[in-house]
Amino acid sequence: MSDTADTPREGAALHAPLARLLRPLVRLLVARGITFPALTDLLRELYVNVAEYDFALSGKEQTDSRVSLLTGIHRKEVRRLRGAGAPVSAVPAVVSRTSRIIARWIADPIFTDPQGHPLPLPRTAEDSAPSFETLVAGVTRDLRPRAILDEWLDRGIAFTDPQDRIVLAEAAYVPRGDGAEGPQLYYFGRNLHDHIAAAVANIVGDKPRFLERAVHYDGLSKELAAKLEARAREIAMEALQQANREAHAACQTDPGGDHRWNFGLYVYAEAVPPARPTGER
Repeated sequence: MSDTADTPREGAALHAPLARLLRPLVRLLVARGITFPALTDLLRELYVNVAEYDFALSGKEQTDSRVSLLTGIHRKEVRRLRGAGAPVSAVPAVVSRTSRIIARWIADPIFTDPQGHPLPLPRTAEDSAPSFETLVAGVTRDLRPRAILDEWLDRGIAFTDPQDRIVLAEAAYVPRGDGAEGPQLYYFGRNLHDHIAAAVANIVGDKPRFLERAVHYDGLSKELAAKLEARAREIAMEALQQANREAHAACQTDPGGDHRWNFGLYVYAEAVPPARPTGER
């Protein structure tokens, strides 16, 4: 039996947008073998963790009873789950290292042409001239540039040209790999989290804090949708590269701290199935 009747009116208004939001996620879960009971266990942990830490009253200790009241989860379960900590998606070392090297390659004027495109780089060079070796050394000295290069060549992140220079492949801009430590899954969690967190902050805050907008047109031909998708991809890449260049330059004089910043874009197009008549299943 549905508990819709017990949901406050503000919560009930979220049902339709939540169903639309969750549908592609459920498609992914089913495709990857994550069952509904497994998802339920995860949601139960998250409900307790969010209620425990995000809804604590100032100056008062959070109690099992209040967490139970906020979440609808029995006190016995609350007591068992409290303090376990929310699941955290730590940055895999290979993801952090690779993203920092690529970010420098496409942002630092030393390694880009006048138009801001990443230069083909010789493997080594004298007198600290631009090279793949100096690029990597400016980010990390934990691994030899040759080891990183071999990894990148194998993954298709870079390739060599006829002059034996290292060229950054377009694939470097698209994280791939679906293993437990894969870049694609890491950025899936990180980017969707930040997009949803920005939208939620705008809804629950006194006034919208974050920019969260989209341009959308319906009723298009397949050809125009594909054309707009391709053009939007070009515009988005230009914006991301410009933001990366400015952020990289600003970081050179920043004292550092405990904040982070994310600037993301997405492009999506699909064929929309005809609306079903009311009552049809």
